[in-house]
Amino acid sequence: MILSINQENPQLRLIQQVCDRLKKGGVIAYPTDTTYGLGCDIFSRQGIRTIYQIKQRDARKPFSFICADLSDAARYAHVSNVAFKIMKRHLPGPYTFVLEATRIVPDSLVTRQKTVGIRIPDDQIALAIVQELGHPLVTTSANLSGEEPLHDPHEIEQQLGKQLDLVIDGGIRLGDPSTVISLIDDRIEVLREGSGDISWIHQL
Repeated sequence: MILSINQENPQLRLIQQVCDRLKKGGVIAYPTDTTYGLGCDIFSRQGIRTIYQIKQRDARKPFSFICADLSDAARYAHVSNVAFKIMKRHLPGPYTFVLEATRIVPDSLVTRQKTVGIRIPDDQIALAIVQELGHPLVTTSANLSGEEPLHDPHEIEQQLGKQLDLVIDGGIRLGDPSTVISLIDDRIEVLREGSGDISWIHQL
């Protein structure tokens, strides 16, 4: 099922419909500031299992998740003063920052090194969902592992729709996946170069 939501001013009643599905363990495809993601409530074990099945992804590779803002992120990750300044300057934006996880994060989303990947995308639909849901949203590109991300909600519906509760139509999203940057121990390390510019790193 495709649900069209205004990209600039997401309709609250539609966002509430999305969150009702998520609270029941549902899995959705939704737009971000880079490309489309697959997501569920981070506290939904069934939702997380479903996304692993859809992606055909190794269960030893945890997913990142979207937070509403930096205050929200600080509940799920240990954000040092250095990390806070960097994240405040570049978020919302097309970055995933890897930080040490707090105990509140479900084990299925924590790496062996006890780290998590956190996103705050510059996208009104995605942010409206996490704000209304009250919990972070799992995020992983809308595709099968190893394949190119899908950019068109109608293509997502055709290929993955039978396994999803909702596909949110927020228009075509042609970006590359987010740039992944580790801030563990206040050391900046680019783990994956994607949509986010990294020239600022060399200026620090």
